[in-house]
Amino acid sequence: MQVEKFHYDNRVVRNFAYATMIWGAVGMLVGLWAALQLVFPALNITQYGSFGRLRPLHTNAVIFAFVGNGIFMGVYYSLQRLCKARMFSDLLSKIHFWGWQLIIVAAAITLPLGLSQGAEYAELIWPIDVAITVIWVVFGWNMFGTILKRREQHLYVAIWFYIATFVTVAVLHIVRSGQLPYTWLQSYSLYAGVQDALVQWWYGHNAVAFFLTTPYLGLMYYFLPKAANRPVYSYKLSIIHFWSLIFLYIWAGPHHLLYTALPNWAQSLGVVFSVMLLFPSWGGMINGLLTLRGAWDRVRDDVILKFMVVAVTAYGMATFEGPMLSLKNVSAISHYTDWIIAHVHVGALGWNGMLTFGILYWLIPRIFGTELYSKKLANSHFWLGTLGIIFYAVPMYWAGFTQSSMWKQFTESGQLKYTFLETVTYMKPFYAMRSLGGTMYLVGTLLMIYNIYKTVKAGKLIANEPAEAAALQKGGAIHKGEHWHRWIERKPVQLMLLSIVVILIGGVIEMVPTFMIKSNVPTISSVKPYTPLELQGRDLYVREGCYTCHSQMIRPFRSETERYGEYSKAGEFVFDRPFQWGSKRTGPDLAREGTGNLKKSNGWHFRHFREPSSMSEGSVMPPYAFMMVDNLDTSTTGAKIRAMQTLGVPYEKGFDKLANKVLMAQANEIVQNLATDSIRISPNKEVIAIIAYLQRMGTDISQLKK
Repeated sequence: MQVEKFHYDNRVVRNFAYATMIWGAVGMLVGLWAALQLVFPALNITQYGSFGRLRPLHTNAVIFAFVGNGIFMGVYYSLQRLCKARMFSDLLSKIHFWGWQLIIVAAAITLPLGLSQGAEYAELIWPIDVAITVIWVVFGWNMFGTILKRREQHLYVAIWFYIATFVTVAVLHIVRSGQLPYTWLQSYSLYAGVQDALVQWWYGHNAVAFFLTTPYLGLMYYFLPKAANRPVYSYKLSIIHFWSLIFLYIWAGPHHLLYTALPNWAQSLGVVFSVMLLFPSWGGMINGLLTLRGAWDRVRDDVILKFMVVAVTAYGMATFEGPMLSLKNVSAISHYTDWIIAHVHVGALGWNGMLTFGILYWLIPRIFGTELYSKKLANSHFWLGTLGIIFYAVPMYWAGFTQSSMWKQFTESGQLKYTFLETVTYMKPFYAMRSLGGTMYLVGTLLMIYNIYKTVKAGKLIANEPAEAAALQKGGAIHKGEHWHRWIERKPVQLMLLSIVVILIGGVIEMVPTFMIKSNVPTISSVKPYTPLELQGRDLYVREGCYTCHSQMIRPFRSETERYGEYSKAGEFVFDRPFQWGSKRTGPDLAREGTGNLKKSNGWHFRHFREPSSMSEGSVMPPYAFMMVDNLDTSTTGAKIRAMQTLGVPYEKGFDKLANKVLMAQANEIVQNLATDSIRISPNKEVIAIIAYLQRMGTDISQLKK
């Protein structure tokens, strides 16, 4: 048997490792600043640093910069060794690394500028989406090229998860990124209202599943056995874990939309498959933890194993809680509250963060041919990280229960017991404690960066690590006594195609009827397209990230209909691109803001935007005084109307040429109304447009009732 000599490429691994640490610290710092803004609103410094713009920056930085680079670091290291082959192309590795970093920099520039699509985890504008597609193809090309030239016959379980991650993220990204551009930077969603909501949470839930979970399970299956020097507990369990997980996960998105205007059958499918997800998820956790059987004595002394044990345990906690949160009676309590914030961060800080830290501590000394600089610093990091998660999550769970209870309580006379603002001010101590936990976690991360810096200084990068292995022996048949799954493990292309089929089933069954059967989204005759001024105001609402704190979806609960008005109907949202149902209520729901007992004067809205606390004492909303100064960009009005017409919104032919005239007429009406309240302002200011949008909310339904 001929033995071939070759070299592993550690340079690309090092580059992604450095990027993981740097962007991780940046993303966490932005998150900490945003958390403090809810305690000290004065920290909303300038329009570019407001909570509504920083929160998407934080989520994108942590998901795509920190976790994304962590995935690529682990994949590039493990894939070469599992395939016994150097990466397919050094050039593709470099393009992938630098392309991904440029995408992150572009996101860091555009999001604070307010350039956003307004969809959670998919805020990045369409040119960046195109760049992501290109770089993702580069990654897949490099990965599959390496797999095809491998010297190892069988594909280890980690590679199954890498393949499923690549194909599923590609499908998710392409579908969610369906946009119609109307300028070189801005666009409208191809989907509207209920359909947009379903696409969003099919994407959003599965971005968590196939970007934050499946690639990290692949990393767990490689690095945990390596760190423990033990084989994976169960090969058969890993097969069941993989196929059942990727099949079931794709169905679960609608559980984010329980009690909303989404058709009940879609909600029910989401609940059923979310509950079933508990079994493969815990199967993976058990497989990981039982890999440590016989090595538990080492866990006490090995800081790397400590990080990994906490990570797998956090994965188990988060994947137990997820199915429980998908139950309707639990969702009725938890949705829109800080409970969800706690749940998400147990996964992000515990599962993704702690596993990434453990991998970094294991990997860096090996590729630099040295020992870790300080185990004591690593242990300090471990305890800061673990306690930081606890100090973060526990107050948020408590806050979530408290919020829901306060929102739903009635007095003996049948009146709502608390105003919404009372629930906001009551949360501040919990937010302060959350910030303490976040600070501890960030300090631990900075300790790690110092520790690894000193480790790197003490060693030298083994850029081209020598290796040798026998050439791949051809053959794909199942041998006598061999497990049937071994055949697919020798067929990477077939494994990829089967993965695509498995993940497409749920998405197709859920989305096609919602798009094709009109009775799923019944129209309402009184619902009309937005006026040009209202459309501009809505786009300002999206630009400022108002959906991060406000919802526009009244659920059919007595507490919500008493507080906000008539519950929301599917037909209300047929012209909303993107939908703005929200997922967190730091502020009140706005679906009926322009009607009934919620309706406030134009003057109230003006003063509230200028200085929120002057109208709502204790408000944590950022000030938007710049909107009184900045002129509304009406140069895009015609393009927006034409884009909406292309998407099926029934504006009259040629309306795009009259749009700005109609816009100014409505703006002048608002200005005249403000003048009666002793407010003097020009009609071409941004604040006029966003007031028009807020005053429109809910009026179509109120007209129907009349």
